Amino acid sequence: MVQHIVVVGSGVMGRGIAYVGASAGYHVTLVDINESALQGAKQEIEKITEKGLSRNKITEEQASHIKEGLVYSISLEESAKTADLVIEAVPEKAEIKKQVFETLELAAPKHCLFATNTSTMSPTEIASYAKRPERTIAMHFFNPVHKMPLVEIICGLETNKETVETIKQVAEKMGKETVVINEFPGFVTSRISALIGNEAFYMLQEGLGTPEDIDKAIKLGLNFPMGPFELVDLVGLDARLNNLKYLHEKLGEKYRPAPLLEQYVKAGRLGRKTGKGVYDYTNEKEGKK
Repeated sequence: MVQHIVVVGSGVMGRGIAYVGASAGYHVTLVDINESALQGAKQEIEKITEKGLSRNKITEEQASHIKEGLVYSISLEESAKTADLVIEAVPEKAEIKKQVFETLELAAPKHCLFATNTSTMSPTEIASYAKRPERTIAMHFFNPVHKMPLVEIICGLETNKETVETIKQVAEKMGKETVVINEFPGFVTSRISALIGNEAFYMLQEGLGTPEDIDKAIKLGLNFPMGPFELVDLVGLDARLNNLKYLHEKLGEKYRPAPLLEQYVKAGRLGRKTGKGVYDYTNEKEGKK
């Protein structure tokens, strides 16, 4: 039975997962080696909690549990000692994930389940960094975590049925819908999203239209809630580029990153997190892109 969840990585995804976990009643520890990043995550979670409470999205009881049941730590080894489930949400780089899972294998109790919040990488490969492949799985959350309803659950080669069922129950307790799929590079959502987003950059590169018009066409013509450029600015152009490079390596030429996307990343235009991506957010308070 899962009671204590450790979330590794306090970036946008990690803090979102910690928030929905705590609001569901789990005892959650959010871990990051960077103390200032942890403080930033804490402040953001407090803001989301206050806003959720004021808009009746969460109850007083949930807000209280987030405040009392969510703790912050810079020690993965100590936090993992009492974990029932660890959800890794560090950057999509194999060497970083490898360090995390090697540490977890030594520190976490034998019954503990390991989940990775990867959007493209192989849970089978990630499971090889530890020694419990039958209890390792991927939980692909979506940004913003507290608003997006889906968790894509991806089974590795040796993931057992008990792990799948437990992870489904955890996700559903967090208020999420789930799909369970077998491993293949990019899964379902990332493969489709990467193709659409990359094609939008090729369109922009070719002068087909402005970002505003391409986004508007996709939203109104295809009934998407966000345009591809709005979405990439939200998730981060660097994250999208990393995903495309991985998919290009694994699945071939149709995923080759658009040169314009690579240029934007080189220029430091990474999206909302840097104040400028495809759109400019420096005057966002005045309602301008």
